[in-house]
Amino acid sequence: SNSDSENFLFMKISLLITTYNWPEALELVLKSIQKQSLMPFEVLIADDGSDVKTKNVIDNFKRESVLDVKHIWHEDKGFRRTYILNKAIAKSSGDYIIQLDGDCILHSKFIEDHKRLSQKKTYLFGSRVNIKEEFLSKLFSDKNTKFSFFSKAISKRTRNLHLRLFSNRYKAISKLSNKLRGCNISYWKKDIIAVNGYNEDMTGWGKEDSEMAVRLINNGILGKRLRYSGIIYHIWHKENSRSSYNKNNEIEKFAIDNNLKWCKNGIDKYLN
Repeated sequence: SNSDSENFLFMKISLLITTYNWPEALELVLKSIQKQSLMPFEVLIADDGSDVKTKNVIDNFKRESVLDVKHIWHEDKGFRRTYILNKAIAKSSGDYIIQLDGDCILHSKFIEDHKRLSQKKTYLFGSRVNIKEEFLSKLFSDKNTKFSFFSKAISKRTRNLHLRLFSNRYKAISKLSNKLRGCNISYWKKDIIAVNGYNEDMTGWGKEDSEMAVRLINNGILGKRLRYSGIIYHIWHKENSRSSYNKNNEIEKFAIDNNLKWCKNGIDKYLN
């Protein structure tokens, strides 16, 4: 309908970036925002307790950029990504949230792609191109944010094909995809608030994004895959500790088995 397309025209996009004590990576991510074909309405940096080096990178970006940048920080008490995401989402003022991690450099059309492929009652999820470990020192010294299809620095290079025509073929589905990664998703703010955001019973690495998506799906929100669009470049790092994985997996299984649409320990405590 006409009114829908008008809403999309004026939709305000909040770009939400999670980070923890990796200022060198975050600096490149922020640099890639400056090169976007479409700028977000605001940038929210959800900081899970980084030290002052990260704050300095963000303050530099604030000085250089005309964008509205909000740094949401809490004390470091271990991996509490669900908490800081909820706090940042609560502080966002956009209608639509595009979420990525602070170790993922944006393709120049990243925001434009998410906006173009957004639909009502739908969340989007994309994949990532991998930047290889042996190229890290060169990456950080050159501060490069653009990678051609043939770049030696990347693996999974077919994910680096930007083909608008092909990306339009993917349909929204009501099934949780095992391709979902929290480092490249987008959703309507009202849809995530309707399921009470991230589940803060889930601390430590693993499953927090897919458990949230389970509740979105149970609440009638479909998932659409981004392929050949919405490209990001993930900077190699050592794997996170998996010590919380089993506990978090149980919480997700409970949400699936009980068709949960709401988590008790969620975002509502930050919304006034």
